Amino acid sequence: MSFSHDVRECIRATISDHDRRFACLYGMLLYGRAVTREEICLKSESEVFRSVFPVLIKTVFGASVKLDMKAKPRKTGRNLWIYKITDKKQVTEIRHAFHIHEERRIDMRNLPMNSMGAFLGGVFLTCGSITDPTKEYHLEFTAPTEMLYKDLCDVLYSVGVHPNVIQRRYAWAVYLKVSGEIEDLLTFMGAQKCTLALIDIKIDKEVKNKVNRMSNCDMANIERTISASEKQCQDIQEIIKHDGMQKLSPELRILAELRIENPHLSLSQIAELLEKPIGRSGVNHRFHRIAVIAEQYRKEKSHDSAK
Repeated sequence: MSFSHDVRECIRATISDHDRRFACLYGMLLYGRAVTREEICLKSESEVFRSVFPVLIKTVFGASVKLDMKAKPRKTGRNLWIYKITDKKQVTEIRHAFHIHEERRIDMRNLPMNSMGAFLGGVFLTCGSITDPTKEYHLEFTAPTEMLYKDLCDVLYSVGVHPNVIQRRYAWAVYLKVSGEIEDLLTFMGAQKCTLALIDIKIDKEVKNKVNRMSNCDMANIERTISASEKQCQDIQEIIKHDGMQKLSPELRILAELRIENPHLSLSQIAELLEKPIGRSGVNHRFHRIAVIAEQYRKEKSHDSAK
């Protein structure tokens, strides 16, 4: 199952009293496909939506509500569940109960104390989704009208999150990309288990990223060590070609011999092999002196070749 499914399951488990049922159903209806004088229409591929909506509509408005349901197969192999209420008397009753007019707006009169989370949960059940957080952090609501996306943004701002908006064809996507804000919103909607799962995933990703950074850093250090060692060996070979080893001071000759015998060691490791250990910077300074001598031999060879 998807992470979106898990969030919906958590939301369903929180719809436990009359106020929450009322607020959740309001969110589902308001952000549904259509709420007109003639009909109420909601569509979803979610199995959780399929199990929640019929129960809520009949719990809040009575078992006599005439709810038509039709399954439309999709190419993905899943069904698109279409729910309609076309009895005009019942449509009018539901619209009046929720103060839903032709221009749909969020009406705060429908949200009793502490039921805003249930309302946003209902909106998520109808038009929300969340990407698998192992891939990216992205929670989204698809609002059917411009006014509804603006109202939704205002509500989200009021609970401390800051959504972005993009228009897609005939709908508006209201989305969050910041993991901390997604965690806060999931918790507010009642999906605390999913919040904890997201935090665990984030920690795991951060640990893996840290390991990768350390590995990359180690590889870079190894590459620098190899590159420096190759240059030092080239300098020493240049000195050897000119029979210059015996002309080196004892400390430089010993260091040159150690490098030829141990081309893979770092400067710090070379330093530890000396009879009189010195620091890494001291070894580096001596190799610099060797490089200067080797460069003098190269210049002499170049000068002789030019004659």
